[in-house]
Amino acid sequence: MILAGDIGGTHTRLALFGDEPDAGLIREETLLSKSHESLIGAVKWFLKGETPQIDAACFGVAGPVNAGRCRMTNLPWTIDAMELNQKLSIPSVTLLNDLEATAFGTLALKEDDFFTLNTGRINPHGNRVVIAAGTGLGEAILFWDGVQHRPFPSEGGHCDFAPRNSVEIGLLSYLLKRYPRVSYERVLSGSGLLNVFRFLEESEQSGDVYPVSERLKKEDPGSVISELALAHQSERCIKALDLFVSIYGAEAGNLALKTLATGGVYVGGGIAPKILEKLKDGTFIKAFLAKGRYASFLKAIPVKVILNDKTALLGAAYKAGRHKVKYKPESD
Repeated sequence: MILAGDIGGTHTRLALFGDEPDAGLIREETLLSKSHESLIGAVKWFLKGETPQIDAACFGVAGPVNAGRCRMTNLPWTIDAMELNQKLSIPSVTLLNDLEATAFGTLALKEDDFFTLNTGRINPHGNRVVIAAGTGLGEAILFWDGVQHRPFPSEGGHCDFAPRNSVEIGLLSYLLKRYPRVSYERVLSGSGLLNVFRFLEESEQSGDVYPVSERLKKEDPGSVISELALAHQSERCIKALDLFVSIYGAEAGNLALKTLATGGVYVGGGIAPKILEKLKDGTFIKAFLAKGRYASFLKAIPVKVILNDKTALLGAAYKAGRHKVKYKPESD
């Protein structure tokens, strides 16, 4: 049996899969990460006192993994593969960066698990990349080794934010008053969308007709801003989401250039599917292509939004069992 996990700053997803090739899902649950003090506690809760024979486990975790250990970026957990091995009695435990797990997962997805933003001309032997805004901003690369695509992680989301115009220079100046350093994650994440909104709130003279601030106090700010923007109920939310998506597309283009991602750019994370209608309107792709002499090069690169929110979980299971796994149980 395989234990797989997608461990994020907000949610922890855990699942058991059969260990045979093309095996199916046995059981899955999602819990709030902050409701447990550690991953070990979360796994014990998930197993509910049972002791199934788990032969291998793999967890995609939101943070850098070094020597089988990760101190998570947006959650006060330190995860150690050896400790999991000993305290959970699992013979083989692997930790992956969550975007590396997502990258593995893309290899198992079907065409209807994606929405295509730019058709391009896919090079089946070209490098691929994954960029994913959610609680944080993750980036990963899949390089072609001559036989297959091999995922590897990065912490590219923590690179310095590079403004492209006077508005974004103003955004950078605003953020530098609040943070000693501004990375792309300070803009391209759930909290980043709130940062963009607050910047516009401070820099614009006129008020917003819709009482956004009241909802921001009670609900998840990123979700509120996205919802009101997509419903055309708040002009400031519309502007915030537009700027967010434009910067998202620009950074996706940066990543594609740095890696020569002729095999495709995959947009993952929790935010993209929720704002798919905005991603479709051309703002993302316009910024993606705005690279001067390299616009035609980028035009040929397929850009796809990942719609399957279990991609990282599937990738972790794939890595643990070294074979593809089915998300749906055989009985479905």
